[in-house]
Amino acid sequence: MPRMTAAAAAVEILKREGVTQAFGVPGAAINPFYRELKNVGGVNHTLARHVEGASHMAEGYTRAQAGNIGVCIGTSGPAGTDMITGLYSAIADSIPILCITGQAPVSKLHKEDFQAVDIATIAKPVTKAATTVLEAAQVPGVFQQAFHLMRSGRPGPVLIDLPIDVQLTEIEFDPETYEPLPVYKPSATRAQAEKALSFLLEAERPLIVAGGGIINADASDLLVEFAELTSIPVISTLMGWGTIPDDHELAAGMVGVQTAHRYGNATFLESDTVIGIGNRWANRHTGYNLEAYTKGRKFVHVDIEPTQLGKIFAPDYGIASDAKVALELFVEIAKEWKAAGKLPDFSAWAASAQERKATLQRRTHFDNIPMKPQRVYEEMNKAFGPETRYVTTIGLSQIAAAQFLHVYKPRHWINCGQAGPLGWTIPAAIGAATAQPDVPVVALSGDYDFQFMIEELAVAAQHKVPYVHVLVNNAYLGLIRQAQGGLGINFEVNLEFENINTPEIGVYGVDHVKVAEGLGVKAIRVTDPDKLGEALEEAKKLAVEFRVPVVVEAILERITNIAMSKTVDMSDVTEFEDLATEPGHAPTAIKALKV
Repeated sequence: MPRMTAAAAAVEILKREGVTQAFGVPGAAINPFYRELKNVGGVNHTLARHVEGASHMAEGYTRAQAGNIGVCIGTSGPAGTDMITGLYSAIADSIPILCITGQAPVSKLHKEDFQAVDIATIAKPVTKAATTVLEAAQVPGVFQQAFHLMRSGRPGPVLIDLPIDVQLTEIEFDPETYEPLPVYKPSATRAQAEKALSFLLEAERPLIVAGGGIINADASDLLVEFAELTSIPVISTLMGWGTIPDDHELAAGMVGVQTAHRYGNATFLESDTVIGIGNRWANRHTGYNLEAYTKGRKFVHVDIEPTQLGKIFAPDYGIASDAKVALELFVEIAKEWKAAGKLPDFSAWAASAQERKATLQRRTHFDNIPMKPQRVYEEMNKAFGPETRYVTTIGLSQIAAAQFLHVYKPRHWINCGQAGPLGWTIPAAIGAATAQPDVPVVALSGDYDFQFMIEELAVAAQHKVPYVHVLVNNAYLGLIRQAQGGLGINFEVNLEFENINTPEIGVYGVDHVKVAEGLGVKAIRVTDPDKLGEALEEAKKLAVEFRVPVVVEAILERITNIAMSKTVDMSDVTEFEDLATEPGHAPTAIKALKV
């Protein structure tokens, strides 16, 4: 039997589980593992500037391509605690990433050794499993189980904590005979699928709610096929955006209290039957007024995690199943029922959804200086085509993006939907661009998100990871300011100051162009909306030429209120800006405005 260190065995297992890329920061307690990364070979490594950044890079890497599992690595103590936010973001959105941390020697655990913390206990609430390995011979089994857990059922992250002496201990391990454990996924039965679709036989205005579970299951093509067979409009959740192209005749927009379309909410409120697949009825989708969301409708819910069924509200029928398995059955049954003339004709209902899509639009074309944010998204729609992969996190910038941008493919909207940590965008964009270098990546940040982990731009410069980063700057915590309005305050959300080194930007404070250039990337500042289009085109060229990120900073008006519900009720959304009343008001809308 071959003998090797436990750390070498761990690297061999990574390779045999399909890992080719890791992100991390070395340190004393994890250095033996790094030695084996170098000696064993086969796993590329990107050195992050912050360990939290490494965890978000791993997330972006996983989210970009079906089958990927991002790996993030750090030393003991604060490295592990830094990665907790990444683990939380991953488990919240069902994203499998593997976090590997170093640890003090086994004999020093619980003795207040330098940088020794019980990271496994800290990480347990935000992982599917978190283990400190105390015996070197257990390392292969712990890693094998980790990949099994990450892929089985509802996907999610795992943390493995490796004491330094465990890493260094030699064990017997034969990589050539290693095999991954079979993946477990619950599967709908034919009877369950027929029962679910029987609700359509009594429906007049059904909808499909397509969630992120469809993307995780790599089942978007099946979702579109099912929708086309049945002529049922599709509402995408924020995490499911891209399951059906925005310009498809059955794409009915998004629903919710923030990241929603006027026409999406209107169509949902007209529906009588909803089939949710791979979604979690998140509160930004349903709102807190569940009666407004559910009243007068029957619900079918398909989710891979049994405990999701009934968690938010009780569906009329629930199925614990992988989305792909369920959709395969739905397609099979729909074909049979259609051939037999059993399926109702929902084409008129689908046409009415498209009518709302063509009439209920928000305005994007404004010529104001400083810019209104809506104009930024209009120019982005012009500059970036259907192959574009967007990466963003939280804030008014993300909410407006979901209202105005267009997504045409699964995994082309990469967004941490539930956790929403500021600073996520830059490292996640690096991870996504690393996963598929040939897919153009466009990141989107407000100024505060951009500043949180701005140091990771140097990682992209060092490793030649090009992408375009659109930065909308109003020198405000815009979403928090808007939320504070209901409390009658505007407190501790102002970021403006007069920068003594860059007086030409007035009160916008941080000179993002200088900072970005100092980190080794290119940057362009735009103050005139009529110049934004050419700046975006220039950014695309510079990214290709220099193989680094290019930041395009759009200086916005200080205060803009983006449409959302003040009462967290999807039936009660406030429109703060003028609506589109003529085609020129929304020139990049999916459908030309019908007046």
